Amino acid sequence: MRRVTLFLNGSPKNGKVVAVYGTLSDLLSVASSKLGIKATSVYNGKGGLIDDIALIRDDDVLFVCEGEPFIDPQTDSKPPEGLLGPHTDWLTLNVGGRYFTTTRSTLVNKEPDSMLAHMFKDKGVWGNKQDHRGAFLIDRSPEYFEPILNYLRHGQLIVNDGINLLGVLEEARFFGIDSLIEHLEVAIKNSQPPEDHSPISRKEFVRFLLATPTKSELRCQGLNFSGADLSRLDLRYINFKMANLSRCNLAHANLCCANLERADLSGSVLDCANLQGVKMLCSNAEGASLKLCNFEDPSGLKANLEGANLKGVDMEGSQMTGINLRVATLKNAKLKNCNLRGATLAGTDLENCDLSGCDLQEANLRGSNVKGAIFEEMLTPLHMSQSVR
Repeated sequence: MRRVTLFLNGSPKNGKVVAVYGTLSDLLSVASSKLGIKATSVYNGKGGLIDDIALIRDDDVLFVCEGEPFIDPQTDSKPPEGLLGPHTDWLTLNVGGRYFTTTRSTLVNKEPDSMLAHMFKDKGVWGNKQDHRGAFLIDRSPEYFEPILNYLRHGQLIVNDGINLLGVLEEARFFGIDSLIEHLEVAIKNSQPPEDHSPISRKEFVRFLLATPTKSELRCQGLNFSGADLSRLDLRYINFKMANLSRCNLAHANLCCANLERADLSGSVLDCANLQGVKMLCSNAEGASLKLCNFEDPSGLKANLEGANLKGVDMEGSQMTGINLRVATLKNAKLKNCNLRGATLAGTDLENCDLSGCDLQEANLRGSNVKGAIFEEMLTPLHMSQSVR
């Protein structure tokens, strides 16, 4: 019986002594089991390919490979560190099953405080695990690691198409490549599409309305409708809280029980709109036109405009029975011929407001500012108790 010593291709270490029997296939099977590889060919020490088991002699030294060319173990040995320096030797990294070959100086010099620098600065300090080929095992994504290795080589961030920059950023953070993190954050920010702040058009909004069930609340909170034509649309119960409706055309629109709290309605046109039970707390409707609007709900639900900015609005001829305008600002507003029966105007600023022809029966004006206000042709006389605390 013959026996031989088997080594991995190119390696003079960790040999296995095995018995030779049967065929060459039997020897390759034993080599695969002993060395932990899928052996396909066997070479002698001079690089000669052995294709017949009869060529093997007792105590031969053989090198087994997985199909790659023969590597002379003599040329694979490294010179002493004193000749080439501590960081000039070549390393092979096995990152997630993909091999990368680089120098120790590449991993150490560019980012000396990074995890890679600490791993490979001094040999054996971290006890890095190696596979059967001697490559250092790193359990990370190879596609995200490649741009990092190239950055350490030449200092430029180059990422191929199809590679997610967020993945590369996470790898850079994991390995502590601080200078690359800054480059990636800028690149990611520049790659984001610009935010679209353009107003929503009538066509887009009608599409939303048609796709929404009649019993579902449509949430339009904070959206931008500036300058849009929303006239004659059914906008009941829609949440427009803090929305931008400046310069909108809402004439003849049905805004029954809509939420317009803190919405911007400045310069908008709401003539003949249905505003029964509307919520307009602290909204800004300065300079808007609300002529002939209906705020009166027969069921008793009152419109709430408390604290609203209504400077210079034109509300002539509007039905506002029981409306809440407490501490609202109506300076220079036109309220001619309005029905304000039972309205709450306590603390309201009515300076220079035109209230001629209004019905203010049972309206509460206590604490309101009526300096320069016009009260001509009143349907019912204004009682002192209505304006005195």
